[in-house]
Amino acid sequence: MHLRKKPVYFNKLKFVFLLTFAFLSSDISFAQQTKPLTRIEFVFDASFSMFGQWQSGMKMDIAKKMLTEFLDSLKNVNNLEIAFRCYGHQVPLRPERSCTDTKLEVPFKPDIRANITAIKNRLKSIVPKGTTPIAYTLEQCGNDFPTASNPNIRNIIILITDGIEECDGDPCAVSLALQKKGIVLKPFVIGIGLDQSYLNSFGCIGKFYDASSESSFKNILNIVISQALNNTTVQVNLNDQVGRPSETDVDMTFYDEATGLIRYNYMHTINNKGVPDTVVIDPIGTYKMVVHTIPPVEKTGIELVPGKHNIIAVDAPQGFINLKTIGSNPACIVRKNGEMQTLHLQQFNTTEKFIVGKYDLEILTLPRIKVSKVDVAQSKTTTIEIPQAGSVTIVKPSEGPGSLYVEENNKMVWVCNLNSNLTQETIILQPGRYRLEYRPRNARESIYTIEKKFKIESGISTPVKLY
Repeated sequence: MHLRKKPVYFNKLKFVFLLTFAFLSSDISFAQQTKPLTRIEFVFDASFSMFGQWQSGMKMDIAKKMLTEFLDSLKNVNNLEIAFRCYGHQVPLRPERSCTDTKLEVPFKPDIRANITAIKNRLKSIVPKGTTPIAYTLEQCGNDFPTASNPNIRNIIILITDGIEECDGDPCAVSLALQKKGIVLKPFVIGIGLDQSYLNSFGCIGKFYDASSESSFKNILNIVISQALNNTTVQVNLNDQVGRPSETDVDMTFYDEATGLIRYNYMHTINNKGVPDTVVIDPIGTYKMVVHTIPPVEKTGIELVPGKHNIIAVDAPQGFINLKTIGSNPACIVRKNGEMQTLHLQQFNTTEKFIVGKYDLEILTLPRIKVSKVDVAQSKTTTIEIPQAGSVTIVKPSEGPGSLYVEENNKMVWVCNLNSNLTQETIILQPGRYRLEYRPRNARESIYTIEKKFKIESGISTPVKLY
């Protein structure tokens, strides 16, 4: 066995021009397609603590004023719907606090101007009264978003609060459950005038911003809305062994790290400028990226900076395995060296790309061929070539059991069993010396075993008669 690594013209021109123009037109159309619908629900804290002082006045008055002014900036935003939910504004703290004091005051409607007016009017009459049931409120938010079959609709909660959960609920668990169900993306939490001891309580609910001053509250609202409405650009560098982003032509999946849900799939490419192409991704949330090389490469904890061009770099150096033979086309199991998990089933006379390293091959010929520690080097092709197979046609005098063996170092190594229900069968074999053992079914004594030795040569069919 040998192993080796290693005017008609014018019409045609017109057709090409039209085809090119059609392609470019479709590409431009794709690039300019409308942004997906975004739904934002403002969740407003109107608990008793909002009577507290904050810089120039009462927290409630300042929060109302700033949210009212901010809503006006959304009037001309396309593909945006807003809603307004409040908590702690219906039931006083005494004689007994209510842990279900929450209400959807303004539901989602397509007419954003009408909803802005409705929210502003409702804000005027809200008076702080009760407690802070954040977990229960978030749970109710899950019912506020209209059910839609379009997975591209982005549902977002913006929670504005001055305090933490006061009803023994678990806001973090509720938030995660809403995200896992795909109801909302990771919420935003804006803390206004919070006690410093509360700051660590909100990170698990969503992306937290501490508005320590009136001016910062206004800036944070702008930042949050910008993130909620706009995607950002990402460049994925698949680096080779010397750190150059030269690897490409592989699919990438972006998962929401908190929920495990698939957010994006992109086929990586190098663009016309010779650099990894730019893709557009929602900056909300934390991502896990899986690059579907063989074996896959993962990067976790990816947080994007909104409004900036983000570069994600992963080490993905690759080389090639080329399997060659003549005639038959067996499959080959590819495993990492020393491991049993199957990475790939590669057919012969194909070339596949693998992450740089050493691999064990099990070639599904008869008999099987095993090649250990095949070295895959950066941008190199390692060729594995096996001899052309031959075949044997076995003719039995009658049906009966039989087995085929190859002789190796004076030992009989089992290759396969014969089909006991056939009197003639053909088997593809690698070149070598074989031994066949057979007994007719009706012969009830072992002494009637028939043995035949034969040799298989590349590309030659060998007949074996068992009579």
